Amino acid sequence: MLSRALEVAGRLANDATDVITATAGRGAHPDIADSPFDWVTDTDRILERHTRRVLTAEFPGIPVVGGEFGADTGADSAAYRWVVDPVDGTANYVAGVPWCAYSLALVDASGPVVGVVADPYRAQIYAAARGRGTRANGKPVRLVDRDRIAGSIVCTELARKGPWPGMGSFIERAAEAHAGVRVLGSAALSIAQVALGHAIAAVLHSYHEWDVAGSVALAIEAGAVVLDRRGSDSPLPTDGLLVAAPSVAEEVLSWWQETEREIRAS
Repeated sequence: MLSRALEVAGRLANDATDVITATAGRGAHPDIADSPFDWVTDTDRILERHTRRVLTAEFPGIPVVGGEFGADTGADSAAYRWVVDPVDGTANYVAGVPWCAYSLALVDASGPVVGVVADPYRAQIYAAARGRGTRANGKPVRLVDRDRIAGSIVCTELARKGPWPGMGSFIERAAEAHAGVRVLGSAALSIAQVALGHAIAAVLHSYHEWDVAGSVALAIEAGAVVLDRRGSDSPLPTDGLLVAAPSVAEEVLSWWQETEREIRAS
């Protein structure tokens, strides 16, 4: 099943790459819901419908959960579920900023089983399966652990309506450690940067499962750790996550936890 899931997910990621690169920044008209950071376009809907059609045909009985059309019946209790975000970073996509992704994962009770993330602008397909490692365009990727924070990059993302509580303090603590914080507009690609070794950590104060499931699979299989805000191992925490190179995870977590203590004390 893993091999077939990887093959089908990879094919869908290639389809998404073709669509995104052909249409990004070219007259897309977003529907703006509650927040300007939460846009939906025709491309989101088209890609999710295509993904659902293919997965339903290839894996009948496995429900799909998507960013645009919600969860199939029984998804919350099924042994497996597919989780898809057709365009993660829609605001970037609409503007033509070259930083968005297609993300697809097969998830069970223990977390992501298979994860595929398409990075269209860099012509990369990142893929991972439990126990089989991570690959970028077919080439193995293994995280080289780094214990030096100074001079490194830490990624984060805005919350639904803007900066998350304590985000400014978190950035200040990173700066004191001589690390740079980047907010680039795609949760999936932020976590992927850790798996690829470009960033030492990514902190997401909040997220939807479809934003991160595919890239969390990449990070785990590459050798990163995934923690909740209390520091417990958890592949898909419900209230925020830290993905990091093992040697720096504790220090980056402390920045996050200290900002939360400040907020509670204020």
